[in-house]
Amino acid sequence: MTSGNKNEESIPSGLAGLYQDPVVRDRIADYLGRDRDGRPTANYLTRCDGIEPAKFKEIAIENWENALRKPWDLARSLGDRDSLIAHIDIEYVDFDFPAEAFVDPERACRLQEPVVKAIEEILASFGIRPLHLLTGQGHHFVWRMANESISSKRLRGEVCPGALVAGGDDVVAVPGSDEAGFEGLGLVMEYLAQEVRKRVASVAEIPVELTTVEVGKLISGRREIVSIDLSEYGDPLASRVIRLPFTHYRKPWQSGLLERLGLLQDVPRFVTLPLHEIDVQQAIKIRQNAAEVRDLAHRTLVRIPDQGQGMGRLIDAYLSSSLRGFHRRFYEVSHDPRGAWPETYAKTPTANFFPCVRTILEEPNDLLLKPVALQLLTRYLLVAGWHPRHIAGLVRSRFEEPSYGWRKGYWDVYNSGLRADFYVRSFVAELETGIDEAVDFNCVSTQDKHLCSCPDCPQDLSRLRGQLLENVHG
Repeated sequence: MTSGNKNEESIPSGLAGLYQDPVVRDRIADYLGRDRDGRPTANYLTRCDGIEPAKFKEIAIENWENALRKPWDLARSLGDRDSLIAHIDIEYVDFDFPAEAFVDPERACRLQEPVVKAIEEILASFGIRPLHLLTGQGHHFVWRMANESISSKRLRGEVCPGALVAGGDDVVAVPGSDEAGFEGLGLVMEYLAQEVRKRVASVAEIPVELTTVEVGKLISGRREIVSIDLSEYGDPLASRVIRLPFTHYRKPWQSGLLERLGLLQDVPRFVTLPLHEIDVQQAIKIRQNAAEVRDLAHRTLVRIPDQGQGMGRLIDAYLSSSLRGFHRRFYEVSHDPRGAWPETYAKTPTANFFPCVRTILEEPNDLLLKPVALQLLTRYLLVAGWHPRHIAGLVRSRFEEPSYGWRKGYWDVYNSGLRADFYVRSFVAELETGIDEAVDFNCVSTQDKHLCSCPDCPQDLSRLRGQLLENVHG
């Protein structure tokens, strides 16, 4: 990895000194939230210079001004003292050339246009007007609900998974807590994302996926998607952060991506910007110019807007949807108790599984951390007649088995049950609602996704597709 000092020295002097501008600092303070005494309401700050989220180190929110002494890539906690924050992250992803969004940002943004337009239209139909930011690979849409609002209370109560569980399960949060509100929000965001996918199905140039799910080769020969990345809703609220506007986006430099690809001189430095009275093309140019960034900071607001009323209408739409019916059926069943795992999940008869699926279960680290592997496993076990919640329970049991060598402390930051539930639930929901027709449930696509290590395998995944759809819709 390139050293932090080298990266800081390579930032143009104007951009490097951006945080010393009092107006820029004031805009950052706005995004951190301000109570009546002017104190930030965000729980903490962190650097996010392309480092894995589990390795983020919290910066006490009281020290936020000191954190601006250097041109770091900064984020705030998604958790907040006063509000429940809703966040949608849209990204362009190229699985074979991960620097594409930075090398050709105009194309990456053009491919996202139908999704961005659909999100804006659907949110507007509910009366929700979010803050819209342009980041390095895409867009952030952010809004909030005050903790004491009716919408926030509904998410913490009637919407949250804890209100759906049959009883005895220790994965979902207790209704009424902040975590319950976040989990409830995740269910509503899943509904919103599905509505977006339905709207763009006939107009998007490349696949639109929930989370970063690898796809097979397209007609163009590329493997690229637009990701509606809801993955944060599969982790505890305390572990998730969102980027600050007017701060440096350093991920491709700090992660070493551009250096590995020999592109250090080909991508200009830039900052995350709000789209205020400018379009995407203008923002791509402005974000590289310190004077224009400062000018934008002088004439825009980046306080996260309170959209509690609109959220109430969105919650109503979710509760009356077929997706809510699936969520209810999903949570009617509990994971097997931990004490029973040696006799249940641990004895899953994998000997006759297709090799690509057997490998996922026998070598789960790090395959089960990849959405594409979880998708294949979920589809295969649905064919075998498994209930979706027990598929999640099986995944969770693998996550919690220390003999697989999971990174120390990883599951202390994250939650194995939430993670398993989120991905399995999302994949099955897409099948249930017809958004996913499993057209890539075949061996060629599985090879393209690098999940097949047995090219001479006599099995044929495509012959299982009919049974998969029948089991889901039957």
